Amino acid sequence: MSVWVLAVTSSPQLTDLPGSRVLQQLVDGAQAWGLVVALLGVFVGAGLWAVGTHSHNPGHAARGRVAALVSAGAALLIGGGPGLINFFSSLGAQVK
Repeated sequence: MSVWVLAVTSSPQLTDLPGSRVLQQLVDGAQAWGLVVALLGVFVGAGLWAVGTHSHNPGHAARGRVAALVSAGAALLIGGGPGLINFFSSLGAQVK
């Protein structure tokens, strides 16, 4: 009795498909825009936090704090996204 095992392999290459360069440019541009929007969110949130604190308005201060922290977290994910994807891709490639 023989068992046939099919070996499936994959080696992702960004240059293998037509339009890959354009797709890479779109991803780079989207990352840049995302970081700009996150920075704007940090600025607006920090400003709202400061104004709310100084005007003794805890509701606005809390919303500003949340906006600043969420925007900072978004920037962390946007900036670290490629590294996270590469880490999990190499981790998945080790599965046998």
